[in-house]
Amino acid sequence: MTNDGLFLIDKGEGFTSHDAVALFRRASRIKRVGHSGTLDPFATGLLILCLEKATRLQSYLMNLEKTYEGTIRFGWSTDSYDPTGVVLGQAVPISVEHVDFEAAKKPFVGDFDQMPPAFSAKKVDGVRAYATARAGGTPQLKVKRVKISEFAILEVKGSQLSFRIRSSAGTYVRSIAHDLGAAIGVPAHLESLRRTLIGKFSVEDAVTTEVVKNATGPAFLQPPAFLSMSQVQLPFTEVRLDPMQHKKIVNGQTVVFKGSDPITVGDTLQLFSLSDEFIGIGEAIEVLREDGPVVIKGKVIL
Repeated sequence: MTNDGLFLIDKGEGFTSHDAVALFRRASRIKRVGHSGTLDPFATGLLILCLEKATRLQSYLMNLEKTYEGTIRFGWSTDSYDPTGVVLGQAVPISVEHVDFEAAKKPFVGDFDQMPPAFSAKKVDGVRAYATARAGGTPQLKVKRVKISEFAILEVKGSQLSFRIRSSAGTYVRSIAHDLGAAIGVPAHLESLRRTLIGKFSVEDAVTTEVVKNATGPAFLQPPAFLSMSQVQLPFTEVRLDPMQHKKIVNGQTVVFKGSDPITVGDTLQLFSLSDEFIGIGEAIEVLREDGPVVIKGKVIL
């Protein structure tokens, strides 16, 4: 039985993403494990672990939209924009129930430029921004274009706002909390955060870090938390390669193989062997349409 596939883990509060991967490695005895995007220790929710050959999917999965639910606390800000940072100024809870947040949130819906927080993992001249910030410096970060497809205000009660956000990869929800407070003239920080979806992968199908921590063997590697590569639904056309094509394409060569309409040049393909072994993600770089099957020249890109 192959362990190539994805595992959905519900990261608990206090665990780093690295901690979650380490717990999984120990419990499953699988060594080749990567994850699809960092969650801060105070945040909870979905991490997708990529196992064995599925580590080739990491860059694709990291670029999927993420959905979060959480709370913003108004009345004080912190240097990290979240509850783990140093309080800036005096903490004075203030009711924001009168604020028109539907209007205030408009600049943070759609495409816009976002400044990452100083306490982030962004690298500036090879140094993590948080390392510079912790040393008392000011990292010279650059704005990044991000997209928020959904920003739903779920409840406003006293000094707390509950929300749901669906955003592009690389969006800092901490910065949204901080910047929303600045927009209404009240200091704010992100109080809690939970990631519920990565693309269509749901935390409802995940196994908690506590279950993994207490496991005595890999018995927890079961659906729906574990998805073999044949069960992973990706929006790519599947093609099968014979043994010679398989050997060539994993060695970085382009190969010619048969496919079907409507494949076009530039299309992304999910590559399998004739025995349904996952090979990788490929790209069609030339397509010839003659009598019979479509002939494709392709290469592995992931």
